[in-house]
Amino acid sequence: MHAKTVVITGASRGIGAASAREFAKAGWRVALLARSTSEICALADEIGANAIALTCDVAHYESMQAALQTVLSKWGRIDALINNAGVIDPIARIEDADAGRWAEAITVNLTGVFNGMRAAIPVMKAAGGGTIITVSSGAARNPLEGWSAYCSAKAGAAMLTRAAHLEEGGNGLRIMGMSPGTVATDMQVRIKASGINPVSALDPAVHIPADWPAKCLLWMCGPGGDAWLGEEVSLRDQGIRRAIGVVE
Repeated sequence: MHAKTVVITGASRGIGAASAREFAKAGWRVALLARSTSEICALADEIGANAIALTCDVAHYESMQAALQTVLSKWGRIDALINNAGVIDPIARIEDADAGRWAEAITVNLTGVFNGMRAAIPVMKAAGGGTIITVSSGAARNPLEGWSAYCSAKAGAAMLTRAAHLEEGGNGLRIMGMSPGTVATDMQVRIKASGINPVSALDPAVHIPADWPAKCLLWMCGPGGDAWLGEEVSLRDQGIRRAIGVVE
C-alpha cells in the first residue's frame, strides 16, 4: 500500500512546519508549499526522501494548481490538503489601514483557501476521496481591534469551509476546520509588538506549542475527524487535547 500524501500550505514555519514534521513522522509523504523557497527546501532536506519543497503563492490559483499537479506527477495521489497559509498584517485600525495591504491580506487568507480547495477538489473526487482542513482562528468569530482584515478573512474562510462540505461532503470528501487558539509562532511575536489589542497583551507562556495543532491536524485526517465534518475543531477543548495526546 502506498504512503499517503499531504499538501501543506504556509509550510515554511510555525504550524505548517510543525505539521510537516508530524505527518512525516507518521509515515506520510509531505509536499511543502510556501513563498519562501529556502526555508521549505531546508525543511524538506531535514525530513528526507518523503518530502518535496514547492515554491507556491496561494494568492494565485495558477501557482496552487501547478504545485498540486507537481505532487500528482511525483506521487500519484493527494490524500489531504492543509490550508494553513496566512498573514496577520496589516495590523491597523480601519481608519488607518492601507487599502492595498488590506486587500492583499484578504487574498492570502480567504482567496488562498479557495484556491487550494479549487485545485484539490477535482483531484480528490477523481480519486474517490480526500481530506481538506482549513486552519481557522477564534478571530473568525470575535472581532479584534486592528485585525479587521484578519478577522474578516478568517470568518469568510470558515464559511467557505462549510460551503465546501455542503457541496462535496456527499462525494467522499472530508472537509472541516481547526481553530488552534494562540500558538507560539513568529506571528505571535508580531502581534505582541503591535500592542494594539488584548491578544498582544497575553503572556507568551499561555501560547501552546506549534506541535499541538500539528498533532490535531494529523488526528483529523484519520477516524478522529469523522465527527467534525463540516464543523470546526477547537484546540481549546480539553477533550480534543486529550484525544490527540497532548494532555492527560
